[in-house]
Amino acid sequence: MKKIALIALTTLGLTACEKSDFEKAYPDPSKISTSTVEKQFTGFLNANKWYVLPDYWNYFVVIRPTLNRYNQAVGWVNADNQYIPGGGLISDRWNTFYGTLAQYREMEKIYNALSADAQSLRRIYKITSTIYLYDHVQKNVDLHGDMPLSTAGLLSTKGGDFNNSFATYDAADAVYTKMLDELKGFADELNTISINAGILTGFKTQDFVNKGDINQWKRYCNSLRLRILTRVSDASAFSARAKTEIADILGNPTKYPVVSANAENIQIAVYDINTDIHSKNFRTGLEDWNGNVAGKVMIDHMNKNTDPRLRVMFEPGANAAGKYAGLDPMLTGSAQEALIAGGTLSIYNRSTISRNQFFPGVIINAAEVSFLAAEYYLKANNAAAAKAAYEKGIAQSVEYYYNFSKISNDNTIAAPTPATADEIQKYINSDGISWDKATDKLAAIATQKWIHYSVVQPYESWSEIRRLDLPKFSFMVDNANAQTQPPVRWIYPSSEQIYNTTNYGTVKAKDNLTTKLFWDVK
Repeated sequence: MKKIALIALTTLGLTACEKSDFEKAYPDPSKISTSTVEKQFTGFLNANKWYVLPDYWNYFVVIRPTLNRYNQAVGWVNADNQYIPGGGLISDRWNTFYGTLAQYREMEKIYNALSADAQSLRRIYKITSTIYLYDHVQKNVDLHGDMPLSTAGLLSTKGGDFNNSFATYDAADAVYTKMLDELKGFADELNTISINAGILTGFKTQDFVNKGDINQWKRYCNSLRLRILTRVSDASAFSARAKTEIADILGNPTKYPVVSANAENIQIAVYDINTDIHSKNFRTGLEDWNGNVAGKVMIDHMNKNTDPRLRVMFEPGANAAGKYAGLDPMLTGSAQEALIAGGTLSIYNRSTISRNQFFPGVIINAAEVSFLAAEYYLKANNAAAAKAAYEKGIAQSVEYYYNFSKISNDNTIAAPTPATADEIQKYINSDGISWDKATDKLAAIATQKWIHYSVVQPYESWSEIRRLDLPKFSFMVDNANAQTQPPVRWIYPSSEQIYNTTNYGTVKAKDNLTTKLFWDVK
């Protein structure tokens, strides 16, 4: 398979060659004549699973030098040119997204060729695959802004006509509108859909995200709507819609259920680490090159407020005498290197997180939804509901991290003492956390959301930090580069300039690290 063709045309959307036997079952859309909607659905889910399950490439190559630092979810050694995301990591993530889109287009192609009756039988595949796709479309928009979508991934559909397959760019706000319109329709349709028993049996086999559970797909759809609506809630063109639709979602839990408990979290669960669904490569992805060193701001906040998550999320340094400490981002690189070498800095708990081979591929979870709800209620001047959602989110976040510890197969670090209900409530009532005592309640929500996201949901964390400008961070100025502080977006891969030249020209003026996305209005 010619890799250069992949990189060149985000529009082509061929899938990259993979190594595992499972992935070889879905290697090349050119062989689609032997496939079915059902098989292609799993191939589509499989295409980007290593960007959902915690894996080496995403964590070490892509996230380690970028988002985890921009989010101050970790500590790192300051160096020249540190705020420039590398072209290779941008290209790989871009190609993976468009490989996933290509698999979706191939499923769509097969689906569209079916009779009306056959399409009706398999409608659940079209709905759920689009929900999953839009989750990742949002992430791509939030990294880059405008993106090829409506005309992308259609090489096979156009009969291999390479010259007619270059994709135009869709405006970021138009992509958001399309997602919101369609997801609203899916939310209503899932409430009335009737699924043939035989189709449902097959769907349960093919669906390794929600195991064919339609209620979980409803929760996924509506929670994703809540996330997308919140992201655009301060943009003038979307603010009224966001208020109306969030109110509709949160006010009608029977009609529009969301993820409301950790037992309902949307994730790719690991059941057997000897299959192709595992988190074996999380260890090297997070730990190599001191990628799991704790940041000072997070550790200081957790220490000061006796956060019950501290002992399950982090472990003290080998020479720290049991004390938790994070790396100061405002120190010189040489001072930071000395601290790391001294063994007094905390790291992310290896048994809970990086060496936990059963760590799930996190998609949307209860605490995240609660914090989004808390923000909505705060802005709607519903103080009681905002407080309840905020406190619920904290309790859910604590449970969430201890649940990771419970499923771990690693004993490098002894399992921490479980957090008790009294301990959690004491934390919630403490001076630095209490809703009633908070002078900036939006900052309180944002801080809890940031701690909760940590290194587990870095893409969502970076988007929320940019949107709210909260929490507030200080970064060492990089005088070696014009980009002296972290960027507000990623640039496009160089392949777009080289091979999709005409269409790239329409977005070239925005293609820098300083042009904010349309929802980033603060």
